[in-house]
Amino acid sequence: MDNFDGPIAGSAMISGVSHPSYVVAERVRRRLRLEHTDPSSNPDEARHIAQTEVRRHNDLALQRGEAIIDDEAALIRDVLASVSGFGALQPLLDDPEIEEIWLNGPDRIFVARGGTTERVDLRLTDAIIRDLVERMLQSTGRRVDVSQPFVDASLPDGSRLHVAIADVVRGSWAVNIRKFLPQHRTLESLVAQGSVPAHIADLLRQALLDGRSIIVSGATHAGKTTLLGALLASVADQQRIITVEETFELAVEGPDVVALQGRQASLEGTGQITLRRLVKEALRMRPDRIVVGEVRDAEALDLVLALNTGVPSAGTIHANSADEALEKLALLPLLAGRNIDRAFIAPALATSISYVVHCRRDADGTRRVVEVVAPTGEVQHGRILTATIHRAGAPV
Repeated sequence: MDNFDGPIAGSAMISGVSHPSYVVAERVRRRLRLEHTDPSSNPDEARHIAQTEVRRHNDLALQRGEAIIDDEAALIRDVLASVSGFGALQPLLDDPEIEEIWLNGPDRIFVARGGTTERVDLRLTDAIIRDLVERMLQSTGRRVDVSQPFVDASLPDGSRLHVAIADVVRGSWAVNIRKFLPQHRTLESLVAQGSVPAHIADLLRQALLDGRSIIVSGATHAGKTTLLGALLASVADQQRIITVEETFELAVEGPDVVALQGRQASLEGTGQITLRRLVKEALRMRPDRIVVGEVRDAEALDLVLALNTGVPSAGTIHANSADEALEKLALLPLLAGRNIDRAFIAPALATSISYVVHCRRDADGTRRVVEVVAPTGEVQHGRILTATIHRAGAPV
């Protein structure tokens, strides 16, 4: 049996032989069950059991003349991650520098660190991936199966999980875990990193305090949610904020913050809660501000209606520029039905949104605010006119 020299997949196989971490983890699981010990609520006892089983494994190996485990502490960490965390992925989840983890298959595992992609030297099996996904979904109330081949869910640490299974995906399951790192959750930290100019951060924070509405736009992974979460956190102690999301991501904390999350339909096709429903419910909860985590569909109409009633709002939207974000916001409400008129939507947006902040991720992985525009309140030929407040490198 090979020596253990670092964290390896909890159930990995090496040359057809179970790895020590798998053997010990199975023994630890058996003892936890027999002794009715929950590793999440009694971590000290779980660690003691893991230490005992690792030493027992080495004693047996010595008696049989087999190779022993040199790094007992590393194996104990790996076993504990397997029985109480998310196995081989736990060290990646614990790494404060890793922003995202994705699996394209058992042996094609990648991470994003500092905005750049790295391939991880880690090999799992299809069975391990399925087991990990089941554990991740266990506390969320969500499911993934043949009838529901995609799932979005939030992990206990606030990370967002997305899974797509075969046969929608060719081959193995595709798993994405997007982490929201604590060091990026404050406006001050984003300013210190150079993601947001200090004077723009002050401008946007004051706009939120003054009850103005802000939209954050950008491409995927441009830092939209991170920026919006940091802006909201800067005023969360002074406003009642109701957030509306398909999956919890914003992680805004404050004395008067309520976070609402949508729900997928049951096996019978009932019980679905859409973002449109959540926006309507949020309006009944005496909000100082309604936040739509990501505007992508007909819920844009309900957001416009909320804005038109004088309720300050905020949200993110996928777009290639700030002006394109406004154009998209004027078009999305049309998805709600044939009786929706753009002649109403565009003027409503023009007079209710104060700033559109556009984010971009550069080739080196750097995320930053590159543009801020302010609608002038005028609409010309159906387009909302704007004034440029900031453009990267050249404040106006």
